[in-house]
Amino acid sequence: MSTRHRLFTTAGAALAALAMLTSCGAQATGGAAASQDASPAAQDRTIEDPAGHEVTVPGEIKAALGFYTTDVDILMTLGIPLAKSQPIRGDSGYTTFPSFFPQEPLQDVTPFANYPEFNYEKVLDAEPDFILNGLGYDTKIHDKLAAIAPTYTVNAFDGTPWIEHFEQTAKDLGRETQYTEWVEKTEDRAGEIKQAIKDAGNADLTVATFGYWDGKANVSCYSGVECEVFKDLGLKVTPLSADKDLTIAPEELDKLKDVDAIWMSKGLGESGDKEFEETIATLERSPLWKDLPFVKNKRIYTFEMEMTYGSPSGMTGFMEQVRKDLTGAAS
Repeated sequence: MSTRHRLFTTAGAALAALAMLTSCGAQATGGAAASQDASPAAQDRTIEDPAGHEVTVPGEIKAALGFYTTDVDILMTLGIPLAKSQPIRGDSGYTTFPSFFPQEPLQDVTPFANYPEFNYEKVLDAEPDFILNGLGYDTKIHDKLAAIAPTYTVNAFDGTPWIEHFEQTAKDLGRETQYTEWVEKTEDRAGEIKQAIKDAGNADLTVATFGYWDGKANVSCYSGVECEVFKDLGLKVTPLSADKDLTIAPEELDKLKDVDAIWMSKGLGESGDKEFEETIATLERSPLWKDLPFVKNKRIYTFEMEMTYGSPSGMTGFMEQVRKDLTGAAS
Protein backbone atom coordinates (compact mmCIF):
# COMPACT_ATOMS: atom_id res chain seq x y z
CA MET A 1 0.00 0.00 0.00
CA SER A 2 1.44 3.38 -0.97
CA THR A 3 2.07 6.22 1.46
CA ARG A 4 -0.50 8.37 -0.31
CA HIS A 5 -3.18 5.68 -0.06
CA ARG A 6 -2.59 5.24 3.67
CA LEU A 7 -2.59 8.96 4.31
CA PHE A 8 -5.87 9.51 2.50
CA THR A 9 -7.71 6.54 3.93
CA THR A 10 -6.63 6.55 7.55
CA ALA A 11 -7.62 8.88 6.56
CA GLY A 12 -17.14 45.37 20.08
CA ALA A 13 -15.53 41.65 19.71
CA ALA A 14 -12.69 42.48 22.11
CA LEU A 15 -15.14 43.76 24.68
CA ALA A 16 -17.23 40.65 24.43
CA ALA A 17 -14.08 38.58 24.80
CA LEU A 18 -13.03 40.57 27.82
CA ALA A 19 -16.36 39.90 29.50
CA MET A 20 -15.99 36.19 28.85
CA LEU A 21 -12.41 36.10 30.11
CA THR A 22 -12.60 38.18 33.27
CA SER A 23 -11.68 35.16 35.34
CA CYS A 24 -8.57 34.73 33.20
CA GLY A 25 -7.43 38.33 33.73
CA ALA A 26 -7.74 39.25 30.04
CA GLN A 27 -7.27 42.92 29.05
CA ALA A 28 -8.94 44.45 25.97
CA THR A 29 -6.23 45.60 23.58
CA GLY A 30 -8.04 45.94 20.28
CA GLY A 31 -10.04 42.83 19.54
CA ALA A 32 -10.32 40.61 16.49
CA ALA A 33 -11.94 42.58 13.72
CA ALA A 34 -9.57 41.56 10.95
CA SER A 35 -12.32 39.48 9.33
CA GLN A 36 -14.10 42.74 8.41
CA ASP A 37 -11.22 43.55 6.07
CA ALA A 38 -11.69 40.41 3.96
CA SER A 39 -11.85 40.86 0.21
CA PRO A 40 -15.43 41.40 -1.05
CA ALA A 41 -14.79 38.66 -3.60
CA ALA A 42 -14.16 36.12 -0.85
CA GLN A 43 -17.40 35.18 0.87
CA ASP A 44 -17.66 34.17 4.51
CA ARG A 45 -18.92 30.60 4.97
CA THR A 46 -20.89 29.15 7.86
CA ILE A 47 -20.01 25.55 8.64
CA GLU A 48 -20.35 23.11 11.51
CA ASP A 49 -17.09 22.05 13.13
CA PRO A 50 -16.47 18.47 14.35
CA ALA A 51 -17.46 19.51 17.87
CA GLY A 52 -20.90 20.58 16.65
CA HIS A 53 -20.45 24.36 16.77
CA GLU A 54 -21.65 26.66 14.01
CA VAL A 55 -18.64 28.62 12.77
CA THR A 56 -18.54 31.49 10.31
CA VAL A 57 -15.21 31.16 8.53
CA PRO A 58 -13.91 34.44 7.05
CA GLY A 59 -13.74 34.41 3.27
CA GLU A 60 -10.14 35.56 3.51
CA ILE A 61 -8.37 34.60 6.72
CA LYS A 62 -5.58 37.09 7.36
CA ALA A 63 -4.45 36.39 10.93
CA ALA A 64 -5.22 32.89 12.19
CA LEU A 65 -4.17 31.50 15.56
CA GLY A 66 -3.63 27.86 16.46
CA PHE A 67 -4.55 27.22 20.08
CA TYR A 68 -2.04 24.36 20.43
CA THR A 69 1.26 23.97 18.59
CA THR A 70 -0.12 21.21 16.35
CA ASP A 71 -2.85 23.65 15.30
CA VAL A 72 -0.22 26.24 14.37
CA ASP A 73 1.51 23.64 12.20
CA ILE A 74 -1.74 22.72 10.45
CA LEU A 75 -2.49 26.37 9.66
CA MET A 76 0.98 26.84 8.16
CA THR A 77 0.75 23.66 6.10
CA LEU A 78 -2.61 24.75 4.70
CA GLY A 79 -1.13 28.11 3.71
CA ILE A 80 -3.25 30.15 6.13
CA PRO A 81 -1.58 33.40 7.32
CA LEU A 82 -0.73 33.53 11.01
CA ALA A 83 -1.56 36.14 13.62
CA LYS A 84 1.34 38.11 15.10
CA SER A 85 1.79 35.73 18.06
CA GLN A 86 1.18 32.00 18.48
CA PRO A 87 1.13 29.49 21.36
CA ILE A 88 3.88 27.07 22.32
CA ARG A 89 4.15 24.66 25.23
CA GLY A 90 5.14 26.23 28.50
CA ASP A 91 6.82 23.07 29.73
CA SER A 92 9.24 20.35 28.60
CA GLY A 93 11.97 22.87 27.82
CA TYR A 94 10.15 24.80 25.10
CA THR A 95 10.90 28.52 24.80
CA THR A 96 10.11 28.81 21.09
CA PHE A 97 8.46 26.81 18.32
CA PRO A 98 9.51 23.20 17.69
CA SER A 99 12.68 22.95 15.62
CA PHE A 100 11.03 20.77 12.98
CA PHE A 101 8.38 23.40 12.12
CA PRO A 102 8.85 25.39 8.89
CA GLN A 103 10.64 28.52 10.04
CA GLU A 104 9.83 31.02 7.28
CA PRO A 105 6.15 31.55 8.26
CA LEU A 106 7.29 32.04 11.88
CA GLN A 107 9.98 34.67 11.28
CA ASP A 108 7.87 37.58 12.54
CA VAL A 109 5.69 35.58 14.93
CA THR A 110 6.14 35.89 18.69
CA PRO A 111 5.64 32.71 20.77
CA PHE A 112 3.79 32.66 24.08
CA ALA A 113 3.32 29.82 26.56
CA ASN A 114 -0.17 28.35 26.40
CA TYR A 115 0.14 24.84 27.79
CA PRO A 116 -0.51 23.25 30.25
CA GLU A 117 -2.01 26.55 31.47
CA PHE A 118 -4.10 28.48 28.94
CA ASN A 119 -3.36 32.16 28.37
CA TYR A 120 -6.51 33.71 26.93
CA GLU A 121 -5.18 37.21 27.43
CA LYS A 122 -2.30 36.49 25.03
CA VAL A 123 -4.76 34.97 22.56
CA LEU A 124 -6.73 38.21 22.67
CA ASP A 125 -3.57 40.28 22.25
CA ALA A 126 -2.72 38.33 19.07
CA GLU A 127 -5.84 39.83 17.41
CA PRO A 128 -6.74 36.74 15.38
CA ASP A 129 -9.57 36.73 12.85
CA PHE A 130 -9.85 32.93 13.03
CA ILE A 131 -8.84 30.31 15.62
CA LEU A 132 -8.13 26.62 15.12
CA ASN A 133 -8.61 24.78 18.41
CA GLY A 134 -7.54 21.14 18.53
CA LEU A 135 -8.12 20.80 22.27
CA GLY A 136 -11.82 20.01 21.96
CA TYR A 137 -11.60 17.50 24.80
CA ASP A 138 -11.89 20.53 27.12
CA THR A 139 -15.42 21.78 26.38
CA LYS A 140 -14.88 25.02 28.30
CA ILE A 141 -12.34 26.32 25.80
CA HIS A 142 -14.52 26.85 22.73
CA ASP A 143 -16.86 29.54 24.05
CA LYS A 144 -13.97 31.55 25.46
CA LEU A 145 -12.16 31.47 22.13
CA ALA A 146 -15.31 32.09 20.08
CA ALA A 147 -15.78 35.35 21.98
CA ILE A 148 -12.45 36.49 20.52
CA ALA A 149 -12.76 35.24 16.92
CA PRO A 150 -14.57 32.56 14.88
CA THR A 151 -13.30 29.27 16.28
CA TYR A 152 -13.15 25.84 14.64
CA THR A 153 -12.92 23.21 17.38
CA VAL A 154 -11.97 19.56 17.05
CA ASN A 155 -10.86 17.03 19.63
CA ALA A 156 -7.60 16.13 17.92
CA PHE A 157 -6.66 13.81 20.80
CA ASP A 158 -9.68 11.50 20.80
CA GLY A 159 -7.74 8.45 19.57
CA THR A 160 -8.62 8.96 15.90
CA PRO A 161 -5.54 8.94 13.66
CA TRP A 162 -4.37 12.55 13.47
CA ILE A 163 -4.30 12.47 9.66
CA GLU A 164 -8.09 12.03 9.56
CA HIS A 165 -8.60 15.17 11.62
CA PHE A 166 -6.13 17.03 9.39
CA GLU A 167 -7.92 15.98 6.20
CA GLN A 168 -11.34 16.96 7.57
CA THR A 169 -10.04 20.34 8.72
CA ALA A 170 -8.58 20.98 5.27
CA LYS A 171 -11.91 20.14 3.61
CA ASP A 172 -13.94 22.28 5.99
CA LEU A 173 -11.65 25.26 5.46
CA GLY A 174 -11.58 24.87 1.68
CA ARG A 175 -7.91 23.89 1.63
CA GLU A 176 -8.07 20.50 -0.08
CA THR A 177 -5.46 21.53 -2.64
CA GLN A 178 -2.89 22.37 0.04
CA TYR A 179 -3.66 19.10 1.83
CA THR A 180 -3.17 17.08 -1.35
CA GLU A 181 0.09 18.87 -2.11
CA TRP A 182 1.41 17.99 1.35
CA VAL A 183 0.40 14.33 0.95
CA GLU A 184 2.09 14.04 -2.43
CA LYS A 185 5.26 15.74 -1.22
CA THR A 186 5.35 13.48 1.85
CA GLU A 187 4.84 10.38 -0.28
CA ASP A 188 7.73 11.33 -2.54
CA ARG A 189 10.05 11.98 0.39
CA ALA A 190 9.07 8.71 2.07
CA GLY A 191 10.03 6.84 -1.08
CA GLU A 192 13.46 8.47 -1.10
CA ILE A 193 14.08 7.70 2.56
CA LYS A 194 12.85 4.12 2.20
CA GLN A 195 15.43 3.55 -0.51
CA ALA A 196 18.18 5.19 1.56
CA ILE A 197 17.41 2.92 4.51
CA LYS A 198 17.50 -0.09 2.20
CA ASP A 199 20.84 1.04 0.78
CA ALA A 200 22.17 1.30 4.34
CA GLY A 201 21.23 -2.32 5.00
CA ASN A 202 18.55 -1.57 7.59
CA ALA A 203 15.34 -2.33 5.71
CA ASP A 204 14.70 -5.56 7.63
CA LEU A 205 14.65 -4.07 11.12
CA THR A 206 11.76 -4.62 13.52
CA VAL A 207 11.12 -1.33 15.29
CA ALA A 208 9.05 0.34 18.00
CA THR A 209 8.57 3.48 19.98
CA PHE A 210 9.33 3.04 23.66
CA GLY A 211 8.12 4.89 26.72
CA TYR A 212 8.68 4.16 30.39
CA TRP A 213 6.83 5.66 33.32
CA ASP A 214 5.40 4.53 36.65
CA GLY A 215 7.60 1.45 36.50
CA LYS A 216 6.19 0.09 33.24
CA ALA A 217 7.02 0.28 29.55
CA ASN A 218 4.75 0.98 26.60
CA VAL A 219 5.44 0.54 22.89
CA SER A 220 2.26 1.89 21.28
CA CYS A 221 2.23 4.93 19.00
CA TYR A 222 0.36 7.75 20.73
CA SER A 223 -1.19 9.55 17.74
CA GLY A 224 -0.20 7.08 15.06
CA VAL A 225 2.59 9.29 13.70
CA GLU A 226 5.50 7.02 14.52
CA CYS A 227 3.94 3.72 13.44
CA GLU A 228 2.69 5.27 10.20
CA VAL A 229 6.18 6.57 9.44
CA PHE A 230 7.74 3.18 10.20
CA LYS A 231 5.34 1.49 7.77
CA ASP A 232 5.81 4.11 5.07
CA LEU A 233 9.57 3.63 5.28
CA GLY A 234 9.26 -0.13 4.86
CA LEU A 235 10.17 -1.05 8.43
CA LYS A 236 8.41 -3.78 10.40
CA VAL A 237 6.57 -2.49 13.45
CA THR A 238 6.46 -4.90 16.39
CA PRO A 239 2.94 -6.38 16.73
CA LEU A 240 3.00 -5.27 20.37
CA SER A 241 2.52 -1.68 19.20
CA ALA A 242 -1.04 -2.46 18.11
CA ASP A 243 -2.21 -2.75 21.73
CA LYS A 244 -2.42 0.76 23.18
CA ASP A 245 -3.35 -0.64 26.58
CA LEU A 246 -0.35 -2.95 26.80
CA THR A 247 2.11 -2.23 29.61
CA ILE A 248 5.31 -4.17 30.15
CA ALA A 249 6.68 -4.63 33.65
CA PRO A 250 10.46 -4.84 34.23
CA GLU A 251 10.23 -8.61 34.64
CA GLU A 252 8.50 -8.83 31.25
CA LEU A 253 11.00 -6.88 29.18
CA ASP A 254 11.97 -10.01 27.30
CA LYS A 255 8.73 -9.50 25.35
CA LEU A 256 10.84 -7.06 23.34
CA LYS A 257 13.45 -9.65 22.38
CA ASP A 258 12.49 -9.41 18.68
CA VAL A 259 12.78 -5.61 18.47
CA ASP A 260 15.91 -4.36 16.71
CA ALA A 261 15.59 -0.60 17.27
CA ILE A 262 13.52 1.75 19.42
CA TRP A 263 12.78 5.47 19.44
CA MET A 264 12.09 7.34 22.69
CA SER A 265 10.59 10.83 22.84
CA LYS A 266 12.55 13.39 24.82
CA GLY A 267 11.91 16.88 26.15
CA LEU A 268 14.25 19.75 25.32
CA GLY A 269 17.24 21.09 27.18
CA GLU A 270 18.75 19.97 30.46
CA SER A 271 15.46 18.82 31.94
CA GLY A 272 14.77 16.57 28.94
CA ASP A 273 18.30 15.15 29.03
CA LYS A 274 18.07 14.51 32.76
CA GLU A 275 14.74 12.72 32.52
CA PHE A 276 15.99 10.54 29.67
CA GLU A 277 19.21 9.63 31.48
CA GLU A 278 17.29 8.75 34.65
CA THR A 279 14.95 6.51 32.67
CA ILE A 280 17.83 4.65 31.02
CA ALA A 281 19.61 4.30 34.38
CA THR A 282 16.49 2.74 35.86
CA LEU A 283 16.12 0.30 32.97
CA GLU A 284 19.78 -0.68 33.13
CA ARG A 285 19.20 -2.17 36.56
CA SER A 286 17.26 -4.94 34.84
CA PRO A 287 19.33 -7.83 33.42
CA LEU A 288 16.54 -8.44 30.90
CA TRP A 289 17.04 -4.94 29.52
CA LYS A 290 20.74 -5.48 28.96
CA ASP A 291 20.06 -8.58 26.87
CA LEU A 292 17.66 -6.92 24.43
CA PRO A 293 18.95 -6.60 20.81
CA PHE A 294 18.44 -2.82 20.58
CA VAL A 295 20.41 -2.33 23.79
CA LYS A 296 23.28 -4.62 22.80
CA ASN A 297 23.51 -3.07 19.33
CA LYS A 298 23.12 0.51 20.60
CA ARG A 299 20.00 1.22 18.62
CA ILE A 300 18.19 3.38 21.14
CA TYR A 301 17.28 6.63 19.37
CA THR A 302 15.51 9.75 20.55
CA PHE A 303 13.21 12.28 18.93
CA GLU A 304 11.68 15.61 19.90
CA MET A 305 8.67 15.02 22.11
CA GLU A 306 6.30 17.37 20.28
CA MET A 307 6.50 15.22 17.13
CA THR A 308 4.41 12.55 18.78
CA TYR A 309 1.21 14.60 19.10
CA GLY A 310 0.25 14.53 15.43
CA SER A 311 0.78 17.28 12.88
CA PRO A 312 2.13 17.52 9.31
CA SER A 313 5.60 18.73 10.29
CA GLY A 314 5.63 16.33 13.22
CA MET A 315 5.22 13.45 10.82
CA THR A 316 7.82 14.66 8.33
CA GLY A 317 10.14 15.60 11.19
CA PHE A 318 9.98 12.10 12.63
CA MET A 319 10.50 10.67 9.16
CA GLU A 320 13.70 12.67 8.81
CA GLN A 321 14.83 11.60 12.28
CA VAL A 322 14.47 7.94 11.38
CA ARG A 323 16.34 8.55 8.14
CA LYS A 324 19.20 10.17 10.00
CA ASP A 325 19.35 7.41 12.62
CA LEU A 326 19.28 4.51 10.16
CA THR A 327 21.46 5.95 7.40
CA GLY A 328 23.92 8.09 9.36
CA ALA A 329 23.34 10.92 6.88
CA ALA A 330 22.84 14.39 8.28
CA SER A 331 20.63 15.57 5.41
